[in-house]
Amino acid sequence: MCLGPFLLTLGDIFPILNFMFAVIKTPEPILASSDGTGQAGGKLMTQFAVIKTGGKQYIVSPGKKIKVEKLPVQEGGEVEFSEVLLLENEKGLIIGAPLVGGAKVKGKLLQHGKGEKLVIFKFKAKKRERRKKGHRQPYSEVQITSITG
Repeated sequence: MCLGPFLLTLGDIFPILNFMFAVIKTPEPILASSDGTGQAGGKLMTQFAVIKTGGKQYIVSPGKKIKVEKLPVQEGGEVEFSEVLLLENEKGLIIGAPLVGGAKVKGKLLQHGKGEKLVIFKFKAKKRERRKKGHRQPYSEVQITSITG
């Protein structure tokens, strides 16, 4: 209930607060360990990187599956992304200018596929001109195995 022209109720404020404090999903935290088990030390850390491939940028972390533009690699093969724009590891956050030197992201190519069908329909009024065409963009699904740098 609004009592005046400039008064807001809780019902008016909550949608505004939800918009202002939108939660951005970050990669799952990983327990750092020297022996690879994830238990020794118990120090909580997140490891992620921003890579560039196919003209797009992706936020990746070990174990994450991403769909990228089709790569010239056989299914089951290893993929290495050397264009790393940002890296977060136990040393801290490293921002490239434009790339992070010596950083690499490795992954395994799981499968090739095609995206959903897009319909392209061109129409010119009063000219009896119509054209309908479909397109399915090819992609490669990659599972990230390691981030070094």
